[in-house]
Amino acid sequence: MPSSPLSASHQKSRSARSAGAGGPFLCHDPRVIRGLAFHLTAATLLRVSAEGVATALVLTVQARTGHAATAGYLQTAMTLPYVISGPVIGNAVDRLRRPRRAIVPMALAYAGATGLLLAMAGGSPLVAALCVAAVIGCTEPIVVALTSLLPRFVPADRLSRAYGLEASSYNVAAIVGPGLAAGVASLAGGQYAGTAIVASAVLGLCVLPLLPFAGPDSAAASDASAPAPAGRAADPDPGASAEVGRAEAGRAADAGRAAEAGKGAIAERDIGEVTEDARSGLADVIAGGLVVLARGRVLRAVTVATTLAWLGFGGVAVTAVLLAQHVGAPASTGGRLLVAMAVGSLLGSLASSRWLTPRHGERVLVGGLVAFGAALAAVALAPSAGWAMAAFCAAGLAEGPVFAATLMLRQREAPPDRLGQVNTTGGSLKIGASALGAALTAACADAVGPVGLVLAIAALQFAGAASGWLLLRPRRPRSIP
Repeated sequence: MPSSPLSASHQKSRSARSAGAGGPFLCHDPRVIRGLAFHLTAATLLRVSAEGVATALVLTVQARTGHAATAGYLQTAMTLPYVISGPVIGNAVDRLRRPRRAIVPMALAYAGATGLLLAMAGGSPLVAALCVAAVIGCTEPIVVALTSLLPRFVPADRLSRAYGLEASSYNVAAIVGPGLAAGVASLAGGQYAGTAIVASAVLGLCVLPLLPFAGPDSAAASDASAPAPAGRAADPDPGASAEVGRAEAGRAADAGRAAEAGKGAIAERDIGEVTEDARSGLADVIAGGLVVLARGRVLRAVTVATTLAWLGFGGVAVTAVLLAQHVGAPASTGGRLLVAMAVGSLLGSLASSRWLTPRHGERVLVGGLVAFGAALAAVALAPSAGWAMAAFCAAGLAEGPVFAATLMLRQREAPPDRLGQVNTTGGSLKIGASALGAALTAACADAVGPVGLVLAIAALQFAGAASGWLLLRPRRPRSIP
């Protein structure tokens, strides 16, 4: 599942990128070091689960029913609620004085629903499994909203390094999650693919209460100007989970500085008040973001291009498993194909953090979508699993810069006071498109087969690139006779 993305994650300068992405976390306060260690441990374990659940779900359904495409409907049910729950949870966590009361129960609900879904998938009525999957979609944003806790216990002058480590957490999870599911499936059988994923969620849940859940005003006491970052919950690249993390290495360094100033000074509110505020403000967040996205030529082009691309991307997990079987490999090889794509995406994002500049953002976006589509189209010709893995890695190499360019262009073009809205709304559109793509994959898999599916996904990348290119062309002024 695509990971959920980080709102307002952007870069101010090349030097800040280098400082945030690399270098050790130099801090001599044992409380900060201990708190960050617990934070990264809990967050990474939970994110490994979130990144691997889609792969585990497909492998589990394939092993129990022989029809992996059915997992696409479950993926849709997991993803679609994220469009609304992501902004609400991210907003609530930012405002809560005592976030432990909300974070731990929601993480418990997420872990429990994940375990229940993987136990039910392929062996229970589809309607019941869909309801459980929807619970995951309503609670999983808490996994990525943990990022907003960092400014509560990390000093302002260490936040850049902390965000660099946080970005690594997402990238590691994007690789380890599908790899764990595929590894267990190859050793014990596909029906057990979810055991390691659930175990990772449970371990993360056990570490979670050890985090330093300081209130917002404690952060303000150390540095009143150090803001909390907007949550990642609205944009995962599913994967979220990903839109959400895997392509942000070196780019999350300034996420805290880019968020709304003064968030640390928010007055104490109870959970009921925060929930009411989040509900009432959600319409304004989405509507305001849509207006900005529609008015700006570049933002309009980026939104249309990436939404079309993610309509195809939503079917990648199911298609990978079907393609593995198509080339004569076990279904678990589909998980390895996703790992290869995640590794390629990590390498691509690292290269982007070093060489990508705002001046080239449009060309990287369009060219990256073309390269991504071409690499996926090449998978259709792969004679073996090895060649398919190489093509998936190449696709990831292209996808990493696309996501980096998306974030950069949003930061460059959006008004500073609307950047959070733009990221939230743009991410919601991509997540919704991904959910629709997963459902379409499930519906069309039997009719078109794995080769037809991967070619359709590639075609949507080309369509996104073409749409972006057309919308980016400046309008010629009309000549007055």
